[in-house]
Amino acid sequence: MAGLDKSTPVPTRIVVHNVSHVLELEFADGRSFRLPFEFLRVFSPSAEVRGHGPGQETLQTGKRDVLIEAVEPVGHYAIQPRFSDGHTSGIYSWDYLYDLGIHQDTRWADYLARLEAAGATRGPADDAGAPVAATALSRPR
Repeated sequence: MAGLDKSTPVPTRIVVHNVSHVLELEFADGRSFRLPFEFLRVFSPSAEVRGHGPGQETLQTGKRDVLIEAVEPVGHYAIQPRFSDGHTSGIYSWDYLYDLGIHQDTRWADYLARLEAAGATRGPADDAGAPVAATALSRPR
């Protein structure tokens, strides 16, 4: 599992902000990150999202409104969020969260480009199954 790099700082504070839909992390080296729930969900480290090897990733769509319902600690090295869409299998190690924070803008831009190339959206599907029109050009707040 990714996430046991001894050189990665550990979080000193983790706060779930339900109103703004961000997970706030402060690390021992003084860096802090605000990671939107949607961002965390689409970059889940689970096999369901990442697959079991390169090229097996599954593009996550329709996650704009996903919430974090709970966060459970995993030993002294990770957390496991429970998302409102039922996703519970992602274990987010400290180094993975730190990496997400450092590379948030680049990863988000890449995700939006992949969505656009697939003709998919960040928004939910309507009752007929067609994507609801959504702007996929800005970083989630």
